[in-house]
Amino acid sequence: MPGADLHVIYDNPVIPGNTGNAIRLCANTGATLHLVEPLGFDFSDKHLKRAGLDYHDLADVRVHPDLDACLADIPDARVFAFTGHASTWFDTVEYRPGDALLFGTEPTGLPEEHMAHPRVTARLRIPMLPARRSMNLSNSAAVAVFEAWRQLGFPGAV
Repeated sequence: MPGADLHVIYDNPVIPGNTGNAIRLCANTGATLHLVEPLGFDFSDKHLKRAGLDYHDLADVRVHPDLDACLADIPDARVFAFTGHASTWFDTVEYRPGDALLFGTEPTGLPEEHMAHPRVTARLRIPMLPARRSMNLSNSAAVAVFEAWRQLGFPGAV
């Protein structure tokens, strides 16, 4: 599939609409979406279908039983963990084809053990105004994917 040559990883997503939005994001950029179980929904959920609409067939979506299995599926990828608990801004990285962008579950973010995984290259944050808890998961993924895709020259875009 031509496009971003990027990987988006949702670690234990629980809100179907966010995953549906990620399916649409990945379908439109060519990124591969990896979902790490357990999932807080099933693929028949009406909110997932509504958000993903007719894009599911256009996206490469892979479901993995755990983070290790997910990362084994992309053995050469650099993995960037997105968290509000980092000092490096996401736009300072020089992204490369094959990079993976790792996002945590909506209620709590990434657990420390996943951020400390030996495959994680760096922890990154999306800047926000002070005294804000977080951005929506699908919005955060879109911001990060489009920055990485922009740096790569928007391969496959028209």
